Amino acid sequence: MASISSTPLILVDGSSYLFRAYHSPPHLTNSRGEATGAIYGVVNMLKSLLRQYQPTQMVVVFDAKGPTFRNEMYSEYKAHRPPMPDDLRSQIAPLHSIIEAMGLPLLCISGVEADDVIGTLARQASREGRSTLISTGDKDMAQLVDEHVTLINTMTNTLLDPQGVVEKFGIAPELIVDYLALMGDKVDNIPGLPGVGEKTAVALLQGLGSIEQIYQQLDSVAELSFRGAKTMATKLEEFRDQLALSYQLATIKTDVDLPCQLADLTVKTPDNARLAELYKECEFKRWLSDILSGVTEAKTSKQPATAQLDMLADDDILANAAATVSAEGSQYITVLDEVSFNDMLAQISACELTAFDTETTSLDYMQAQLVGLSVATAPGKAWYVPVAHDYVGAPEQLNRDWVLDQLKPWLEDDSKAKVGQNLKYDQSVLARYEINLKGVRFDTMLESYVLNSVASRHDMDSLALKYLGHKAISFTDIAGKGAKQLTFNQIELEKAAQYAAEDADIALQLHHNLWPQLQQHNGLVAVLNDIEMPLVDILSRIERHGVLIDSRLLAKQSEQLAARIAELEQQAYEQAGKPFNLASPKQLQEILFEQMQLPVLKKTPTGAPSTAEEVLAELALEYEFPKLITEHRGLTKLKSTYTDKLPKMQNPLTGRVHTSYHQAVAATGRLSSTEPNLQNIPIRTEEGRRIRQAFIAAPGKKIVAVDYSQIELRIMAHLSQDKALLDAFAHGRDIHSATAAEVFGVSLADVTTEQRRSAKAVNFGLIYGMSAFGLAKQLGVGRNEAQQYVDRYFERFPGVLQYMERTRLQAHELGYVETLFGRRLYLADINAQNMARRKGAERAAINAPMQGTAADIIKKAMIVVDNWLQQQDCPPATMIMQVHDELVFEVDENKVEQVKQTLVELMAQAAKLDVPLLAEAGDGDNWDQAH
Repeated sequence: MASISSTPLILVDGSSYLFRAYHSPPHLTNSRGEATGAIYGVVNMLKSLLRQYQPTQMVVVFDAKGPTFRNEMYSEYKAHRPPMPDDLRSQIAPLHSIIEAMGLPLLCISGVEADDVIGTLARQASREGRSTLISTGDKDMAQLVDEHVTLINTMTNTLLDPQGVVEKFGIAPELIVDYLALMGDKVDNIPGLPGVGEKTAVALLQGLGSIEQIYQQLDSVAELSFRGAKTMATKLEEFRDQLALSYQLATIKTDVDLPCQLADLTVKTPDNARLAELYKECEFKRWLSDILSGVTEAKTSKQPATAQLDMLADDDILANAAATVSAEGSQYITVLDEVSFNDMLAQISACELTAFDTETTSLDYMQAQLVGLSVATAPGKAWYVPVAHDYVGAPEQLNRDWVLDQLKPWLEDDSKAKVGQNLKYDQSVLARYEINLKGVRFDTMLESYVLNSVASRHDMDSLALKYLGHKAISFTDIAGKGAKQLTFNQIELEKAAQYAAEDADIALQLHHNLWPQLQQHNGLVAVLNDIEMPLVDILSRIERHGVLIDSRLLAKQSEQLAARIAELEQQAYEQAGKPFNLASPKQLQEILFEQMQLPVLKKTPTGAPSTAEEVLAELALEYEFPKLITEHRGLTKLKSTYTDKLPKMQNPLTGRVHTSYHQAVAATGRLSSTEPNLQNIPIRTEEGRRIRQAFIAAPGKKIVAVDYSQIELRIMAHLSQDKALLDAFAHGRDIHSATAAEVFGVSLADVTTEQRRSAKAVNFGLIYGMSAFGLAKQLGVGRNEAQQYVDRYFERFPGVLQYMERTRLQAHELGYVETLFGRRLYLADINAQNMARRKGAERAAINAPMQGTAADIIKKAMIVVDNWLQQQDCPPATMIMQVHDELVFEVDENKVEQVKQTLVELMAQAAKLDVPLLAEAGDGDNWDQAH
């Protein structure tokens, strides 16, 4: 391994970095769809160099625009290279700005290449006896290596000194130009010597020396022991001029006239204000947080940045960094006596809009104990009222019951407008203290989500960083991490008050930032005010009511699943010829693709054969072993996620399971749920339906489930205005049979079961952007036959094709698509240079208006139904679940038929389409019976 000076002169081949970063994943874009992956990759490599070597002198060198002296020498030089992709070209200027703001010298010299500038600087440094490190991935640079010059490949972190060059190439650095000239270079269009590759070039150079020396002893070439040696002398004579030209083209120029001296290449102090601005523009959130927190490279040297952390993991930013506080210039008051409390209460009572937040002992709203409350009335002005900090030495605090009694009229006053971050949680916590939070006008989490569902995570820390340029105090900053993490009641009051008051302050400031942006688009304001905000109260009540489950039935199902899982394991062992770990991708790879020689359908990023679920599902269509593995995985997941886990999740006080619904996760507007995830319980398998049997009605109640019939196809008919689709729905025809009749050219009465199945696959496949290839796999037919189905479909339903083309065009022009109610889905990759990413965005563009409109309609249905229930003196039903296009209720058993009829009517009225919106209801003692 080469060793170098601890503080060398570092010469960075910026152009090499740029192209390597561009072609390496992840292919990042910011929320405006602007490519940022190459910028990220280059800056990340530069940061790594700075951390490792902490240089005092360093320069980043890029190729300048325009031709170089090599083009004058040989007009075909690099002639076959394609033009730089637009999404790479657009990243160069911001990258240069970031590098300069980092305090790093940057050079672009016209008429030469970056290699020549680096070569000139390296030779100058060598003459002065300076230790120089050239950071590049370009093999041509090996010609510059000498006793003072070392190469580093930052992708592999390997060093190349003179001995390393010999080990890698088989020749010394001084023969690298000869080596490159003999082989030529297809990428740069250097002609070389025809028919000479790496082995022949090395054999010539090892046997006779440099090209000059070879020509001095052509008679000896035939005596060398490589294939073609006997005719090589003739070829060398024939192409002597071409080889001479190749030698000149491959030689790095080391006497470029530069506008600076080595002494000028000093690393300067970073311009953090400019860097923060640039990182914010690119949406490099971790690095922005580093800047705002004043964290230096030294402090983060053991925390290498990754794209996932930088672009996504905003909830875990800078775990070890000291947090900055927002108190500077702010007035944060800790309320410990009645005088201060009454002053605060008077001010929030007179305030037009107040930000509100609670601090508790747990994220579980069914168990959380209130520790304190915070409010903010203006940016920078906030109060924290502690009521239950109980660590040793904690100061005396106001009594919690007294505080809540005093605040209850304000909290329950609908005319007192309130804003907060994820107020559904606060509402649920307060409900445990018999306070019904009212006046919730805005929620910053939902404002951000509606403004752009895919632009950012919507937690407070991420939003503060993105919209306010502020690094908020994170919970782990004050509470620690892992098993030793403190609960909020254990945190010192001084730290807790700062954190809590800042939460309320940031919520208010975020609202002032987000609301004006939303107001620029009436559709987005309507989505927030008419759909998302009314759901906050409804979802809080659904969650708190919970769902009754039969734990004994689930325990029995767990036993049955365990027996079947063991049986499948034994069968898999027999087919594999040995026991193995069915959950191990590596062992599965060996058995599937090495031992059984099954076809490799897909590879992982590291190049290994993939054993992902979709791969096994496709292999299972033809092979028994992957079918066993697929069934084993499915049953194991059901057992661990539901039959084993659900009984443990029963609340000891209510005896029910209480999920958490999330409004700001799915990009299309759909709700998701966790702990437990009610959205993913299978309905098409017997085992999934049996789990639904464990969701039971309380004594004297029945379970009623109401879901929309073929809602996305109805939305497709409305959006496309296709006459045949509109007519089929208007006359109540079975849409899949109607499609089959059109596609297969038969009468409705003559449609076979197989034809209806194929038509159903086409109907739903087109909605989800399935290709003819995907349809062929699903139907088990040839690709040509599947393409014929698609072609006939579009012939019979031309409005659908026109809608798809219209939607694609809109997406490319605007960068987003909309639901029927104005919800937007931004598509960052819609104009991406990479075809796969662009096509994926186009598929999403076609599907999102349908899936998003369906999500909006079920949410509107929840609001309509809840309004009806809340108007009843004694509501006959309680909404207990929402799962995709379905609402589930507990209903008084003597009012089931009446309630079912009303629910079907109300859900049908939730939205007005140009086709009937049809809901269907069922009932039973459990969820499965009701579906």
